[in-house]
This record gives sequence, structure tokens and C-alpha cells, in this order.
Amino acid sequence: MTRSYAVVISVVLPLIGGTHGFSPAKNNVATARNSWWSLHSTVTSDPTAPSSPWFADSDGDGASVPPSKDKLKAQILQLGAALDRGQSYNPTSGEYYSSSMDVARSKILSLVAMADADANIPKSLDDIAGEWELVFTTVKHGIFRSSPFFLAVQEAFEYAEEKEAFGQDKATLFFKLHELQTCSWGVSKIGRVAQRIDPIKGYLFSEFDTSIFSLTVIPILGWFKLLPTFGGCVVTASKAKLSDGGVVEMEVDYTTSRPVPGLSGLGEWIWSVKVPVGAVWKFLPWNKGRSASCSVTVRYVDEDFRIVEDKSGDFFVYSRPVVCRNLDV
Repeated sequence: MTRSYAVVISVVLPLIGGTHGFSPAKNNVATARNSWWSLHSTVTSDPTAPSSPWFADSDGDGASVPPSKDKLKAQILQLGAALDRGQSYNPTSGEYYSSSMDVARSKILSLVAMADADANIPKSLDDIAGEWELVFTTVKHGIFRSSPFFLAVQEAFEYAEEKEAFGQDKATLFFKLHELQTCSWGVSKIGRVAQRIDPIKGYLFSEFDTSIFSLTVIPILGWFKLLPTFGGCVVTASKAKLSDGGVVEMEVDYTTSRPVPGLSGLGEWIWSVKVPVGAVWKFLPWNKGRSASCSVTVRYVDEDFRIVEDKSGDFFVYSRPVVCRNLDV
């Protein structure tokens, strides 16, 4: 055993610079550590500078370099992760993270500006077919607003006789109140948000997972969950067609739900329910016979990235999913 240790030491020490016991090895480790900190402090001496060259918009000499499409996409994905797909910035709570949101929006606009009319603007639904997951949005008060149902609600307010209430845009006020009522005290939490485009059927299926009572306790006194967590995937099916300029025109048909693996549902009966939103919508007095229609414009698309803009100027960024999910509708 002693001889084995001697062999190991005789081999390892020269590799790390140790020739006279363990002291040189410690010195080398200390030297390496100091070198790393010196390099790190040099790279991050400017607190506003990116900590990685991959996210920098300049070369090693400080000269400005236009970012590539791949770099912009990586930056948007990183910001989407850091901002929880955009949910971390909420003006109802405060203005913190607003600067990060401004940077994210500028990155999106930069990528949109690089779009090639022939390669990055879709000409038919086939160009955007398949499954997409939401990775970032600049929209306020709820990432669920990527659903055509809420887009239709937003556009319906455009026909209101009075477009403001309490000094605010009615659509914005509606979404703010909806978010406060459904997401407070852990009552509801939005999980995966996705879209599935089927050019053969001419449909866009919008999905978002919602869990109910995910964090419910008695405030201050609570030390355990009061109620079990349950929920599912809400699916909104909309008729869809693509017009010139990448405009996706949609009309909401129905809403249903599907189970989410690992999440308890209300019961098997709920998965077969289809709410005929499109038919009911026209009979609501404030809609005055109009259909539940809405539209978004695809500003950029490639094999794994898609950016759409709604009529209010907010962006929704989607990517192809790493983990795909079947949708049986």
C-alpha cells in the first residue's frame, strides 16, 4: 500500500509542479487562483459590461461589433431565463428589472431588424408549423396573454365607446385585475406556455399549464400547505390563416383542457368538455355580433426561433421545445 501511494505521488507531483513535497503544489494552486481572480477582475472591472465575451457587443479591443443572429438569440434566451419569461418585471409590483426588460426589448428589435424578407418572414402556415414554446415576452400582467382568447379580448376593447377607465387603457386594466385576482396568494400559477400550428387543419392551438393552490398557506401563521395542488393544460383552438407580411389572422373556436403529467386534475370528465367560445362570443352584448378574432404579426422566424408582435406593440418570443409534448385534440 505504501509503495502504491509513493508511485501515485511521484507521478502526480510533477504534473502540478511539486518536486519537493506538497508546498510547491499549494503554491501552484495559490498562483492559479490568483491568476484566475486577476483575469476575472479584468474582465468584469466594468460592472455594466457583460461577464462573458459571448454576450459582449465589442471585440477584445473595445471596438463595436454587430452581434450575429445566434448571439442575439442566446442573449434573448438568457434574459428570458433571468426574467422568468418576462414575468419578473411587473409594473404593478414596481419598476425593478425595468432596465433588463429594456435591454431585452432592444435585443428583440435588433434581431427583427436582421430579418430577411425571403428567409425570415413566413409565406404560409407551413413555414411556422409545429410546436413552439414561449421563452420570453415583453407583455405586462400575465404571459397567458399569448393565448388568442386574451388577444381577442384585447382587440375587443378597441371597439368600446370609452377606451379608458380610471385613467388607464381598459384592456391593460382588465389584464391587471385578472392577474391580481387569479395569481395572488398562490391561487393560480402559470407553467408551460406553448403553441401548436397545424396548417392542414388550419388551426392554431394555444396551450398554457395552470396549477391551482400551488402555494396556499395561512399568511404569517402557515407552515404547511392547506390545499392540494391541482390543475391542467388549458387549450384554446383557433382557426388560423396567414396573410401578407407574416400576419396570422385567428378566430377563436373553442377552449378545452388536457391533463398535465404529475398534476392532479378535477376529474376525467373535465378533459372532454369543450366550451364553444366562438359561438358564445357573438351573443355577448358588448361584442355586438363581432367574432372572437385577433391577429399577430410574425416579425422573425427560422428553424428554431419565432418572434411575433401583437397590435399593442408587445413581443412574444417562441423557440422549438427541447421536451416535446403530444396534444390530442
